[in-house]
Order: sequence, then C-alpha cells, then structure tokens
Amino acid sequence: MNEMLNNLSATSIVEKIASGETTAEAVTRACFDRIAAREDAVKAWAHLAPEHACVQARQRDQTRGSGPLRGVPVGIKDIIDTADLPCEFGSPIYAGHRPATDAACVALLRAAGAVIPGKTVTTEFATVHPGKTRHPEAADRTPGGSSSGSAAAVADRMVPVALGTQTMGSVIRPAAYCGVVGYKPSFGLINRAGIKPQAESIDTVGVIARSVDDAALVAAVLMGAAPAALAGTARRPPRIALYRGPDWSKAQRSAEDALDRAAQRFAAAGATIEDAGTPAILREALDAHFKIVCYELARAYAFEWETRRELLSEELRGLLKLGHGVAWEDYVAAQNIGDAARQWIADSFTRRDLWLTVSAPGEAPVGMATGDPVLNRLWSLLHLPVVTLPAGRGPAGMPLGVQLIGACRQDADFIRMTRWAEAVLAR
Repeated sequence: MNEMLNNLSATSIVEKIASGETTAEAVTRACFDRIAAREDAVKAWAHLAPEHACVQARQRDQTRGSGPLRGVPVGIKDIIDTADLPCEFGSPIYAGHRPATDAACVALLRAAGAVIPGKTVTTEFATVHPGKTRHPEAADRTPGGSSSGSAAAVADRMVPVALGTQTMGSVIRPAAYCGVVGYKPSFGLINRAGIKPQAESIDTVGVIARSVDDAALVAAVLMGAAPAALAGTARRPPRIALYRGPDWSKAQRSAEDALDRAAQRFAAAGATIEDAGTPAILREALDAHFKIVCYELARAYAFEWETRRELLSEELRGLLKLGHGVAWEDYVAAQNIGDAARQWIADSFTRRDLWLTVSAPGEAPVGMATGDPVLNRLWSLLHLPVVTLPAGRGPAGMPLGVQLIGACRQDADFIRMTRWAEAVLAR
C-alpha cells in the first residue's frame, strides 16, 4: 500500500485522508520510501527530515477538521526560509544557516495542513551555477534551473508538489525538462517575505506539480483564495496567439514540432489560433529584462559581493559585475520599457485569451548547465501568469513542454483555460 501512496496527486491525498482511506503519516512515509530508493541517483534534496516530517504528519492525523492541504507533502526550494530546517541558498556562504522564522509561503502551507519533508536543491542563489540534482530520467542531463530539485522531486514522485521561484525561467523550464506542470502566477499574488531575492521587481513564487489541479490547489492557499476560486474548466475554447519571438532561432526542431502539434490540437478542439508576429515592444522588453535583473541582483547581493566574493561562483561574479556596470539611468529606462510592454500586452488581451509558445528551446540538454531561459524571460518581466504543460517527447525520448500565458491578475480564468488545454493535450 505504502509503495503506491507516493504516486497520489495532492488532491487525491486530501480526499483519501478526509475519507479515512489513508493517513498523512502513511503518505509521508511512502514519499520517504521513494526518496530513499531514488535520492542517490536524482539528488533532488538539500536537506531531509524524515522523523520530523512524520511528527508533522501525525499531528495532521490527530487534528479534527481538515485544511485544504491536510497531509500533502510539499518540497520547499532552498532559498525559502524554514524555521525548522537549514536554508543554505545553494551557497557555501550560508552553510548551516538556520532562519529564525518560516517564509510567508511556508507558514501558509503549514497552516493549511501541508507536511514539509525537506528542502529541494536550488542553483547558487537561484542563479546559473548548477546544484547537484540530476534529471530523473537521464543522469547525464540537466533537470533545469534554478528550481532543479523541486522539478526533479515532483517528476520522480518523491512528493506530489514543490515550490519554486522564477525571475527568468526557473519554474517553467525545469518543469518542462522534467515533464511536469509548472505554474508561475501573476507577479505579487504570492507573498515573498522570507525568500532570498534576485530581482525584486520580477521575482515570483511558483508551484511545480503533476497536474494543473494540484498546482492550482497549492497556489490558491498561497494566494489566500478559496480552492474553489481556481476550480473549474473554461466554458469555451480560448482565442490563442501563437508566439515565436525574436529568439526563435534558438528553438530546436523538436520544440517547433511540439508547438505546432499543440496548436493543431487546440484548433481541432475549437480554439482560434492566430500568429502574434514579433511586436517591436516585446523585442525591446527582452533587452530591458536582462538589464533589470543584473542591476537588481547586484544590489540584492551587496553583502556577499563586498565580504564573501571569493565564495561566489565565477558565473555569479560575472552577473554581479554586469549589474554593477548598469547605470542607474539605464535601469530606469529599462523599467520604463517594461511598463510600456506590460501596457501593450494588457491591451492585447482584449482580443485574445492566451499566448502560446514553447517552454524551452528543446529537450533537457546533456550536462549540468541549467539550460537557456531565453524563451521564458519575457513573460517574467511582463508579470503574467504562465503554465507549462507536457507536450510529447523529443528525438532523445526526453520531455518537451509548451507554455501558456494569460492576462495579468486574471489567474482564475487563466487556470480554467489551462485545464482545458491540459485535457486537450492529454487526449
């Protein structure tokens, strides 16, 4: 029985615990059994606390009533503070660091009845220097970054759900590489208190799961919404803008084919598909995004740069040096471009419901480099909600994904449309 409980979805776990079919402790122990069997190969976890997690689970079993996440194990990316576990940010600078409090999102998960089994591996400060995690299907390939451990743990059925963060493509790309669902909500809808920042005007907490239902369930808790607020499916097929963009030359043939197949299936199911072209404002926004991230990153890591520079990776030192080279006037100009692009994209949603593009340039590449976020960065800058859905396999047999993008702060309608799309792709 325990061997199968780790395969359950978050929604099924809540239902089965409420009905008495299983217990939170049994689910938690099943997840740890899977971790014990697979962690040496996948290396998804920075810190694990099996006995402490089982204590949490027994408390959930003893509590009358039920929270919306009662008994659901949720992995926490290791740049998110946890009062009962280390938080090392993927850096030797913070080895053994123990926060005094939980991040807001962790506190909300606990209050909703979730169980926290441990901290998932992040790249160094959620930037580009990779962690130890391997792709769960192929040890010679990257699981993506920076939410590498979260994506790998969910894909390998160690936990049903895990938290990630995104500034460039750090939820969407690893979820796509690992063949699962990633949801980056609209900017600001999930509180970021207690999370190590990268670029504060862009950073967003996201959810990695194996279904839109599970991602929406956890996101609703973190947003302070009733689960029913993100329930249901779109009542009509959406109007979809097909976007390739100025960096489309970096997309591999397998990704192009996945996008074409998805568009054809959506059209066959009744969606209206139009080519969005490559608006000039969106090309400008891509350049603006990189300047903003580098500038804000350099200031967020002023302490580490000034006092622990020798312990930073060469890759991160290079990014911080670039950030110090961005003039304040250029940063302000880049932010103004971002504002203009957000207004332009908001206007575009008067005549379309979704934008559709690929989630990554192709399959997870061989090696530990975390992959190119070039096809994700724009949507992060624009503060839009994004979901990646599995969309077949490439020539090496590895997962591919397509990403759907919705209107800012219209996440409830957006989630209903992504459920429609998930069902169409799954047929």
